[in-house]
Amino acid sequence: MPVRRHHLLLFAWTVLWFVIVEPSGGFSWHYLRQGEQLLFSHAGDGGLALYAHHPELQIGPVSLAVARLFGAPWPPHIGQVLAEGFMSILGLIMVVMVGRTAAWYYRGTGTNHRRLQQRILIAGLAFIPMWVEVSVRFGHMDDVLALFFTMLAVHAMVRNQVAATGIYLAMAVDSKPWAVAFLPLILALPKKDWKRAAMWCIGLVAIAWLPFYLSNLGSLSAAKFTIPNQPASSLRWLGVSDPSTPVWDRPAQFAIGMGLGTLAVWRGRWPAVVLVGCNARILLDPSVYTYYTASILLGTLLWDAVGQRRLVPWWSWIALFSLYGSALAIPSDSAKGMIRLAFVVVSTAYVLLWPTKRPRRRGGGGSGTRRRPVGAERPTLALTPISAPIGGGSAAAGGPAPSGGGGRRAKGRGGMPRQPGGEYRTPATSRT
Repeated sequence: MPVRRHHLLLFAWTVLWFVIVEPSGGFSWHYLRQGEQLLFSHAGDGGLALYAHHPELQIGPVSLAVARLFGAPWPPHIGQVLAEGFMSILGLIMVVMVGRTAAWYYRGTGTNHRRLQQRILIAGLAFIPMWVEVSVRFGHMDDVLALFFTMLAVHAMVRNQVAATGIYLAMAVDSKPWAVAFLPLILALPKKDWKRAAMWCIGLVAIAWLPFYLSNLGSLSAAKFTIPNQPASSLRWLGVSDPSTPVWDRPAQFAIGMGLGTLAVWRGRWPAVVLVGCNARILLDPSVYTYYTASILLGTLLWDAVGQRRLVPWWSWIALFSLYGSALAIPSDSAKGMIRLAFVVVSTAYVLLWPTKRPRRRGGGGSGTRRRPVGAERPTLALTPISAPIGGGSAAAGGPAPSGGGGRRAKGRGGMPRQPGGEYRTPATSRT
């Protein structure tokens, strides 16, 4: 993976924010430490009985297993700092992967890769501060891994890697359950591959979660865990005044997120799946922690880089200022909730309904306007075969000029004449 100038700038930006935030970081890291110790212990409230006795640990087993790497072998503070650094680097890798995904998806369309790099840089400058918020200030490895595996799934899906798409989506759900909102990404694969990707996903989710539920049915209580309904939540503006999480809230989050994601794929706008899934989360979540915004920024980053081709990634910066900026600058809880609700409604309507230009592929005629599965092979770029005149058919001999041999492509070019079979350009590949 070659390192480019905008990668170095984003790396420096990440280091700067890490240094600023780390002294006050690790706000929730103790949950990961407690969870991984219980998961690998033989205590009565640990092991497979973990979620039955500690429903407050809304953390997937994959996240607890990874947190183990930064637990026992290290002193507590050293392990925390190493985990924060590891999670910060994952964010930088994700930004690079978004650029790779966009380059691969738009291969063969004449994409200006310098403009794409600039777009990734500008959007990444908005994404990194919020990523440091979730990875360093709060230390939420479960959210970090869920988003990282989702990005891996997107990259695999664009390359039509069917099994990898299902595996990565399963790992996302096994890291944090709310990642089920991203499962509609499977539908962006060719229809013949849906079953195989879904089987991989369902199988690995079952392997990770079923042992807890089968060994102790009390683990089902983890799904009923409630948190206070904050005054600044969007739920208040929707008329929900319950003091804690309503019983219907979590299922509604999953259903709305998956429904909107399915609609996005059906409308040919799969890059919006992550954004609309995360919008469903903050729309109905009783809490308003600032680290939630990191998932929104990944969604806007994907949309700005892949869903549209404007140089300025407006939605990434709109999300940063409206969600994070309002949390810092606006004192009124009611106003904060209204802004969150407005962002969810406007951004969801935009990515699902606003007209967008479909990429037109060189040499593909009208094929650029037809919907095709994301993983389907794009037509290669080919020049129209041009026959070179031989003998008396040349203009120098007084004959008519050869059809198709003039124009800008033929002027000023020396060398050997083209053979009758014509010359073909090699298949386009993504620039890295």
